[in-house]
Amino acid sequence: DLDEETPLQARLNMLTSYIGKIGLTVAILVLAVLLIRYFTGYTKDDKGNKEYIHGKTKLDSIMNSVVNIISAAITIVVVAIPEGLPLAVTLTLAYSTKQMMADHALVRQLSASETMGSATTICTDKTGTLTLNEMKVTELWLGKECMKDSISTEIAPNVHELLQQAIALNTTGTVYKPNSRSLPEISGSPTEKAIHGLSGTVKVMDDEERSEIGKIIQNMAAKNLRRAVESCIDAGVNIKMITGDNVFAAKDIAIECGILHSHEDMNEAVIEGVQFRNYSPEERMEKINKVRVMARSSPFDKLLMVQCLKQNGHVVAVIGDGTNDAPALKEPDIGLSIQGTKVARESSDVVILDDNLHLCALVINSITAASSGEVPLTAVHLLWVNLIMDTFGALALATERPTDDLLTKPPVSRPKPLISKIMWRNLIAQALYQVAVLLALQFMGKSIFDVDERVKNTLFSNTFVLCQVFNEFNARKLEKKNIFKGLHKNGLFLGITGMTILVQVVLVEFLNRFVATQRLNWGQWGSCIGLAALSWPIGWLVKWIPV
Repeated sequence: DLDEETPLQARLNMLTSYIGKIGLTVAILVLAVLLIRYFTGYTKDDKGNKEYIHGKTKLDSIMNSVVNIISAAITIVVVAIPEGLPLAVTLTLAYSTKQMMADHALVRQLSASETMGSATTICTDKTGTLTLNEMKVTELWLGKECMKDSISTEIAPNVHELLQQAIALNTTGTVYKPNSRSLPEISGSPTEKAIHGLSGTVKVMDDEERSEIGKIIQNMAAKNLRRAVESCIDAGVNIKMITGDNVFAAKDIAIECGILHSHEDMNEAVIEGVQFRNYSPEERMEKINKVRVMARSSPFDKLLMVQCLKQNGHVVAVIGDGTNDAPALKEPDIGLSIQGTKVARESSDVVILDDNLHLCALVINSITAASSGEVPLTAVHLLWVNLIMDTFGALALATERPTDDLLTKPPVSRPKPLISKIMWRNLIAQALYQVAVLLALQFMGKSIFDVDERVKNTLFSNTFVLCQVFNEFNARKLEKKNIFKGLHKNGLFLGITGMTILVQVVLVEFLNRFVATQRLNWGQWGSCIGLAALSWPIGWLVKWIPV
């Protein structure tokens, strides 16, 4: 459904709506304050004269001043609304998709990249997904003797020959050896291939003996699967196995993979598809969270479970590989096909092939405009700052490789706010520092540095830009205190940061006529860099505060 919001889109829209309302409210308040200041005679020009005198000021001068006031209010709205969020998300997802392709995962739907991190439940097939679809004989009973190792060499030659003949007559699989030096090629079902691979002989067996051998043929689980399942469970992600196999086989594989534990009660955790199908809608919704294995299930049963999980508020991911999985791969929030058929691949979203808000600028512009009637950041400055934070910053941070710590974090549900408590802690600390420093520069910069108005404004805008650049390093590690760890491995981050600083130097030193800045001396540059760099120790100290 193209109209259905992904979990991240829902949280982004909620955040944008809140920020937009706050920005609009502040802009209206600033507009009212500036208009009152102007028409009451508190607004003065560069020479200290009142801009408005009742009955004396000309209409064109009044209109010009009112337009400037409205422009200042609009500037605040532009700063407040995070219009770059969609672009930042798109850049991040595009880079993630490229990285996943390098890891042999083809993302067919870009939104799938953002949905995967929010999945609360994973529904998976068994054969070919949890298992390798390769059968292996682990034990052979010959008479009353159990053989586990070196089966072929322990069997007498005449029994060996009988076993080979019986297998050949009782199978549709074939063995083909192109030449004497090559390995034989075996065709047929996984069970038949396993028996052929034994290369032994059998005697004639009755039904009971054949049944006993059937029990000791084990469908091997994929390597390292148990560790992956346990990581998901530890992170709060539920794993549900849905298979067409019988209950006993499904239960054994689920225990081997870590989905079930042998000592627990299986009555509610393991059911058959027909049971789930025959439940009333109320019963299904009540039992859905307890079911972890559904055996003897049809494609309709799998689809029904996915629908129930979504109705219950889960963000659902489905893993499948067969044509019969196609309906269930289309229904969930994200469908993943592993070694799948063409139909399964086309139905899935992913094919497995082998801290920053505009809060500071909003507060600074609002307070300065209300108190002095001026907006310290011009349109060009705002455009450049937005470009740094929304585009360059997003691209630099998007190139950070995910860490193993992410596997231990629980998924984020749909209604949960986009900004976590940890983000709020870091964001508020940096915002308070930047607001305090920049307001001090705005109102006391001339006396502190003994400079004129243009140099003071340049110090203000330059410090603001550098604060955003330095804070990008803090944003790399939201919880870790060492923000420089692994920095040398991310060349793109260093390149983007270096380019941003270089462009800022060019704007201040060489393009000052176009951006209304003044050239700074070495001492002034050092002051700007020093004030911006203080965000690092502040970020380090704040991370000691528990949330």
